[in-house]
Amino acid sequence: MTVPDYPKPPFKPQQQSFPGKTDRMDPRPDHGEESYIGHGLLEGKKALITGGDSGIGAAVAIAFAREGADVAIVHLPSEGEDADRIATLVREAGRNAVTFACDISDPAQAERLVQEAVSSLQGLDILVNNAAYQKYYESFEEITLEEWEKTFATNVHAVFNLVRLALPHLAPGASIINTASVQSKKPSPNILPYAATKGAVANLTIGLAGILADKGIRVNAVLPGPIWTPFIPAGMSEEEVTEFGAHVPMGRPGQPAELASAYVMLAADTASYTSGTLLTVSGGAVTL
Repeated sequence: MTVPDYPKPPFKPQQQSFPGKTDRMDPRPDHGEESYIGHGLLEGKKALITGGDSGIGAAVAIAFAREGADVAIVHLPSEGEDADRIATLVREAGRNAVTFACDISDPAQAERLVQEAVSSLQGLDILVNNAAYQKYYESFEEITLEEWEKTFATNVHAVFNLVRLALPHLAPGASIINTASVQSKKPSPNILPYAATKGAVANLTIGLAGILADKGIRVNAVLPGPIWTPFIPAGMSEEEVTEFGAHVPMGRPGQPAELASAYVMLAADTASYTSGTLLTVSGGAVTL
């Protein structure tokens, strides 16, 4: 495979309301629709992916399916069209795809989600906690307690709760993969609540890896750098969107497709001794 000549900034000024739509992005993100080729690394596995309708989650869903896994795609009610498009690609790979509209920050909805996903997939081997909420703030004074709590409810509390709910269905050898961020190590002031939650997710990942090791369940996190997803025009200023990714050594943002292999590796049985790992994918940017 030859790496495509992915677009570099400057990009056209653009903004969206959260959670953002793939079709409204210019340029359109690459989720691996045409490029990802599977090698049977996840044959017969069952995966639940939150935020699987677009961005990183969509790329992971496509890759998992082409590696042989059945996939449950979780999305917000407003993201049904994107979720259906990814589900079609999963089915075209010959795998089972189910979609669930769910606000994962609502404990009752989360409980129904896990029950219905396990029933639909006839089991569960992989949990990918990828969905998140992000908002841009010009100043500290703009950050209300309500917004702070909303960000933690989606990005941290829901992750813990989904692990708690999924645990009875996970057998030894199962894999939990959380999407953290380089923001956990180098926070951007204008997205402070989001950055703080990603620090919590990174810490939670390491702690879960220790406490679940005796059950044979591995827990890891991927820490993406700047990735071109609907999160960007929905969660940053127009000026930041225009120059997004310009500061990293590669001089561009990553595409969702470029992260898929990291999730596949962490989900595969060949990574049986990999747990408690924070895997940074950041285009050469150094995070300590």
